[in-house]
Amino acid sequence: MRYAIISDIHSNLEALRAVLDDAHGRADAVVCLGDVVGYGAEPAACIELVAERCQAVVGGNHEHAVAGLLALDWFNPYARAAAEWTRDRLDDDHRAWLAVLPLVRELEDATLVHASPAQPDEWEYLMSAEDGYAAFPAFATRLCFVGHSHVPGVWMQGSWGRAHEPGVGEITIDPGTRYIVNVGSVGQPRDRDPRAAWALWDTEARRVSVRRVAYDVHAARAKIVAAGLPRFLADRLAQGR
Repeated sequence: MRYAIISDIHSNLEALRAVLDDAHGRADAVVCLGDVVGYGAEPAACIELVAERCQAVVGGNHEHAVAGLLALDWFNPYARAAAEWTRDRLDDDHRAWLAVLPLVRELEDATLVHASPAQPDEWEYLMSAEDGYAAFPAFATRLCFVGHSHVPGVWMQGSWGRAHEPGVGEITIDPGTRYIVNVGSVGQPRDRDPRAAWALWDTEARRVSVRRVAYDVHAARAKIVAAGLPRFLADRLAQGR
């Protein structure tokens, strides 16, 4: 089985479509690690496409904010403005769909979670080597796929020791090792690479590959500006930050 694992779409329909096109023929199913909404200009279209195409979806902090489950003062001013804008442009069905997304799911030998498997509703970022190492006791599967930081990377732990590799491209899954894989962001990368990121998990080949996909950044930026959202949210797309 081959899974396309996507995360942090952030209402960027151009990036989502580009990733789904790239995954077509490569993956047998698609799963989403949350933050479908927030920041970008097309939340409803992204929700509908994810609901249609994804076999499994977990909720992120932006889902909780828009659904009224997380106080907006948790966010910085740009994220708060986008959450308020998004909330006003979704109908009751969209908000209800966001509100009932689980925070954690298991899929074969993998745990799916937006932020961290340890206290997933605290929305902690796994950034440093120690951040990831501390999260291993919180899940029982061999793999854990996360997003939230918008920065791809992998943490590995086995009887041989442990390691952290930021910006991972591809890993081969070793039977004696457990992994946390950050799949990066579809709609708002923050690793100085503006291309959309997603991961391909091949269970038979025992391999995880993080792919990068170019998309129409200019169109996505123009829609953000036209919507009246903060200009910063448009400018950062071109810079991948």
